[in-house]
Amino acid sequence: MTERFTETLRRKSEPTWSEAVEHRFITELFAGSVDDRVMANYLIQDHRFLDSFLTLLGAAIATADSFEARLRFGRFAGMVSGEENTYFLRSFEALGVTEAQRREAPDAPATAGFKAIMREAAQTRSYAAALSVLNVAEWLYLDWAIKAPTPLPPNFVHAEWVTLHDNPFFRDFIAFLRSELDRVGPAEEALSTDFFLRAVKLEREFFDAAYAIEG
Repeated sequence: MTERFTETLRRKSEPTWSEAVEHRFITELFAGSVDDRVMANYLIQDHRFLDSFLTLLGAAIATADSFEARLRFGRFAGMVSGEENTYFLRSFEALGVTEAQRREAPDAPATAGFKAIMREAAQTRSYAAALSVLNVAEWLYLDWAIKAPTPLPPNFVHAEWVTLHDNPFFRDFIAFLRSELDRVGPAEEALSTDFFLRAVKLEREFFDAAYAIEG
């Protein structure tokens, strides 16, 4: 049986993929023990590249080769712009993060890298390139979120970051992302592999960066 293209990409990304989904941050998130300063730093940085992420989704909409795919991306963009963005704002309030802190905190290197790779993928005008980065940005998160124990932590800041990345809508979207990249990626194998592997490395570095505040 031929291995799925997305599974081949994930295998090629090891051990970095597993280091990301098994990161200290994830372990502490599941336990509800992430220090508030670390969580605030993580969310400030994650929210920072939302604009670039929406640009990437827009590129996927523009380059997709079917109306149904455009609808799927559009619905997901609506969720990110609505439910997920609202979670960020509620979490900033709960953690005492001010607008000035959000504005003045410098980009971590991994944040700058993510913003750059998302815009780079968008600028290629390649559906496969956009899908490669999107698969990492979303599938990798599902891969750790599905491992969450029950019950989830009592603090919504921790619990909802898990449920945002493991729910029926999100699982269905990941299945769609993977099937699309399985379909179009092999025709642009080198490009897809390059974007996928670079994005996985950035994910690993992004989790590390959350703890930079400890230094």
